[in-house]
Amino acid sequence: MADSVIINSVDRALDVILYMYKKGREVSVTEISKDLGVYKSTIFRTLATLQNKRFVMQDQNTGKYSLGVEFYIIGASLNNQSGLIHLVKPYAQKLNHEFNEAVNVSVLEKESGGSYQSVIVYKEASYHGLNANTEIGSDNDCYCAAIGKCLLAFTPDIDLSVYKEHKMQKYTDKTITTISGLKKELAKVREDGYAMDDEEREKGLLCIGAPILMNGEALAAISISGPESRMRSDLEHKIEFVKSIGEKISLEISADPETW
Repeated sequence: MADSVIINSVDRALDVILYMYKKGREVSVTEISKDLGVYKSTIFRTLATLQNKRFVMQDQNTGKYSLGVEFYIIGASLNNQSGLIHLVKPYAQKLNHEFNEAVNVSVLEKESGGSYQSVIVYKEASYHGLNANTEIGSDNDCYCAAIGKCLLAFTPDIDLSVYKEHKMQKYTDKTITTISGLKKELAKVREDGYAMDDEEREKGLLCIGAPILMNGEALAAISISGPESRMRSDLEHKIEFVKSIGEKISLEISADPETW
């Protein structure tokens, strides 16, 4: 292909992505610049552009970069027969069929300089048509969602001080809006092995979530959601069923850890 039709900035961005993929770990601007022979200022702008679209993410503690959740979402959409999606799918379908409610599987993402979000990577629609904000790739605040609380509770090095600057929005009268309140809630989630969103994000909506663990840390989380009036019926059975699904997925992951 003729060089005249190549867009240099796009070509450079793809070089950076391929470099990060091959490294398979967090890398610094200096390291990328040195290995690719490109000015640090240029690499920084390239990373900032990719980060804006969630193709890379930055660790706020180390300042280093890794590939972002958008690649996971695209990969999941293109190939539902591999990795986590392939493993989770039959369990999510079983949960969906058992209660006829919406099922979501999400992973954790921390916005650049912002708060924690849960990003949906797989879903099973409710038989009753409840699908609000459940598209693949959509994200939600973790502090007020069952699935998000599971991700926060079972992920190491979570920095809740981010909520000093990024205040927790009060969506309903039940929304947790203080760091102390969230810490107490996450401790309960760790003790109970599940989380609930009892009309905290949306009035009339109740969700139950459970972590999907690898070596005791959250790889993802799974939840069912439905109208509070319907979900409240036989609630304990629903809680135990969701917990058991999360535990079974975690056990299967643990049985073949090299896959992850």
